Amino acid sequence: LTYIYRGWRDKMGSTKRPICLVLCILACLASYGSGYTTSPGQLGDKTKGPGVALPRSALALTSRLKMSTIEEETEEGGELGPQVLPLELKDELENSFMQYAMSVIMGRALPDVRDGMKPVHRRILYAMFALGLTPESGYRKCARVVGEVLGKFHPHGDSSVYEALVRMAQDFVMSAPLVAGHGNFGSVDNDPPAAMRYTECRLSGVARDALMTDLGQDTVPMVPNFDGNEQEPAVLPARLPMLLLNGAAGIAVGMATNIPPHNLGELVDGCVALLGDRDLPDAELYRLIPAPDFPTGGHLLGTEGARRFYETGNGGIQIRAVTNMEMITNGRMSRNAIIVTELPYQVSKAGLLAKIAEMVNDKKLDGISDLRDESNRDGIRVVLELKRDANPSVVRNNLFKKTQLQASFAGNHLALGAAGKQPHRYSLRQALLEFLDFRFETVRKRAAFDLGKVQARQHLLEGLLLALGRIDDIIDLMRKSKDTASARKKLMGKEYGLTEVQANAILGLTLSRLTGMEEKKLKSEQKDLASKNKELTQLMEDDSKVKAVMVEEMLALKNKYAVPRRSIIIKDEGELSAESLIENLQSIIMITHSGYIKRMPLDQFESQNRGTRGKA
Repeated sequence: LTYIYRGWRDKMGSTKRPICLVLCILACLASYGSGYTTSPGQLGDKTKGPGVALPRSALALTSRLKMSTIEEETEEGGELGPQVLPLELKDELENSFMQYAMSVIMGRALPDVRDGMKPVHRRILYAMFALGLTPESGYRKCARVVGEVLGKFHPHGDSSVYEALVRMAQDFVMSAPLVAGHGNFGSVDNDPPAAMRYTECRLSGVARDALMTDLGQDTVPMVPNFDGNEQEPAVLPARLPMLLLNGAAGIAVGMATNIPPHNLGELVDGCVALLGDRDLPDAELYRLIPAPDFPTGGHLLGTEGARRFYETGNGGIQIRAVTNMEMITNGRMSRNAIIVTELPYQVSKAGLLAKIAEMVNDKKLDGISDLRDESNRDGIRVVLELKRDANPSVVRNNLFKKTQLQASFAGNHLALGAAGKQPHRYSLRQALLEFLDFRFETVRKRAAFDLGKVQARQHLLEGLLLALGRIDDIIDLMRKSKDTASARKKLMGKEYGLTEVQANAILGLTLSRLTGMEEKKLKSEQKDLASKNKELTQLMEDDSKVKAVMVEEMLALKNKYAVPRRSIIIKDEGELSAESLIENLQSIIMITHSGYIKRMPLDQFESQNRGTRGKA
């Protein structure tokens, strides 16, 4: 009684103590009358038959047990009555947390190594493809796409779906944008995109050609959506390693992923080399894919961090802004200026400028007299005017040291593996081989699908050509048949030996198909199908031919969509010594009688020629 009373009193407030006491007494009487006894140390122990559940507040303050009620048939009379099952909160919490963690890991936060997509991105692209939003079609409101995704595939918040769609349209985030956006989709200043009712979108060319072309050919498994009314692909039949091409970022439960984007042409070269030799030396693979390639450009400081990331799946990559020196003329005055034209990946330009201005005002950065942003649609241009006596190299080194003009990308190559859908940290070689194995099976499945269609068409043509060869007999047979069913039965009899599919095709022939020209077309088609059948059969039986098809398709995408490397690799590991941050001036070192040492610039002293006498 005491435990229950305290629980309800804390929940209802001290002003309602009498009500709490009455409710506690009634609860105890009900428990006693039902033959269910409960003690603070043994909540949930049954002494007689079924009982009643105590209030959650009382349980929470006593034994921390969760009581769930189910309907169970009693032994006497077969009537239904409440059955209270005691469950340890520790066990329930453990099970619930594991279910939540697995849901986040498998269904939201981590991408698939095969197509590089998280479920939300995959569903957005598939919904756009189903809506017919191809590169040749017109743009459609993003709100329409978000509604389609929410209603059919992804029952979560609309803002999360729209943010994922926007990310796939930002060319400063994706190496190869998968969505072609029309409207305000944000900027490198971290400006938010316009509302989804204003912006429009459709699939980009690379999304259509690299992800959607093989859909509908039994290449990937289709699974039911959340309510079982629709089908969606479990994975997209990617022709390129999209996980490395556009990168990924996500935070799951107890793990996170952060994969940098890469250059399309370099990835294709690496894949082609691995198809030729799975045991390709690491040195050769890293020569073909030396480092990530960020869409915002910048300078990569050496390859040590990238090499560590490629070997272990974990490593930091140093990126430095692209700067140059210019002489700025303002009237009669001319000053040196540092011009920034490219920023490190994921660095907000507006935030960077605000931070530099703050550090200049706080005297943490010296030598800068003016700061302005002259960026336009042609590119980034940030101007840092220097003071007359400032050393440009020292100021620039301090900017690299103290601001995000030099940043580190913390790479963590974590993704869901194809086997068992388990999280795995991949090296570069492992990720590419996993993708190539998936692509190999995709091409084989597509070939099997095409072969089945060819054989079905060949089977149909055999029946049609047989009918055209005996057209008079077929017409006479149909005229003598009382209905379609009897005519079909006769065609499937011993005299003709046609299948039901062939018989239906013959019965559906129009008069225009009975001409000699149509017969020639059918024979020509039959010849082409025989050649296609032979080609597909050889493809199914020869792995080298499958690999040749993979190479051909990847090289076609490279020729169409590859761009030169944006992030230039320089031989600099990014370490700035203390000497590089201090201007090299002639100085005087003084040591006092008390043992103090002091450095003073030489130009603070001037020759007076007064014989050691002061001016005063």
